[in-house]
Amino acid sequence: MSEFAPCPQCKSTYTYQMENLLVCPECGHEWNPEEQNTEDAFVVKDANGNILQNGDTVVTIKNLPVRGSSQSIKAGTKVKNIRLVDSDHNIDCKIDGFGAMALKSEFVKKA
Repeated sequence: MSEFAPCPQCKSTYTYQMENLLVCPECGHEWNPEEQNTEDAFVVKDANGNILQNGDTVVTIKNLPVRGSSQSIKAGTKVKNIRLVDSDHNIDCKIDGFGAMALKSEFVKKA
């Protein structure tokens, strides 16, 4: 087994060192293990630019229509224990009276 870090792109464990770079023989990706790779980090920010994390409580900042329902989620609705996902609607949560929902982070602020 390789003593080097797995490939950040394909997660292959067959990496090897070539000069000061690590190389993945499966996908051909080359990277410097000394550099911090922050552009691949999954970061979700609210409407004010605050970084959100799993388990945070957020508040909606505008009325949000719910597809398939005549009701809407009112501005100021508190949503507890959010879960972040990597998709268009990047917050999964449960809202009292509505059930499981997916929200966009641009319509909430951290409580």
